[in-house]
Amino acid sequence: MERSIDVATGESVAFSYELAGLGSRFLAVFIDLTIQIFVLIAAVLLLAWVVSAFPNKPHVSSPQLQKIASAIVEGVFIFALFMLFFGYFILFEWLWQGRTPGKRLLGIRVVRDGGFPVDLISSVIRNVVRILEAALGFYAISAVSALLSPLNRRLGDLAAGTIVVRDQRYERDRALPLINRSYEDPVVREVGARERELVRRYAERRASLSSESRLRLAATIAASVRPKLTASFDHLDDDALLVFLAENALS
Repeated sequence: MERSIDVATGESVAFSYELAGLGSRFLAVFIDLTIQIFVLIAAVLLLAWVVSAFPNKPHVSSPQLQKIASAIVEGVFIFALFMLFFGYFILFEWLWQGRTPGKRLLGIRVVRDGGFPVDLISSVIRNVVRILEAALGFYAISAVSALLSPLNRRLGDLAAGTIVVRDQRYERDRALPLINRSYEDPVVREVGARERELVRRYAERRASLSSESRLRLAATIAASVRPKLTASFDHLDDDALLVFLAENALS
């Protein structure tokens, strides 16, 4: 079931997010799991080929050395499996702004409470809990938790303070490609991380806002951003300025 949530920033700017439903979330997991299995099969086949290419291995006579070598191989194998099936989620969510390949295909992503991008610590927490969820009936407990939670949260989301939302990318205004695209980072050097995040989130959500809400939000955010720009953007109204910055200087 699809639900929506309104979140407000410290600047009293509210954004509306559509929560990802249980079906899209588990389909994304299925896609990611399929990718992981194919990678595992490819790795096993590659390892088998490498072993077969070097049949004459030196014999280790010492039983102690054999045990040490066996323990090292087992440790590397377990670590590789962990990285493939759980590090996969952590790295992709951290580096792809809350998206794994499966989530990206389904148009959903993970964000922190308040709509802020997921960070490394949050991703680690939610995916360490994933180990428990996968062990207990292969995500059955996750399905129950998501169904009972008003924010569609599984246990990992509850522990990490995250939610999974629809990734509504903003639509380009037809007039924007005509704007001079020569402004580089020095133009926005003084713009802080919080303002950058507000600009990005506004650009992502502007298409779902009413005209009145769009004008009000754009004016509020632009008022804090304009004084920190080192170039004049007087020829752009607040909405066009924010979309331009999100698409170019702050991208």
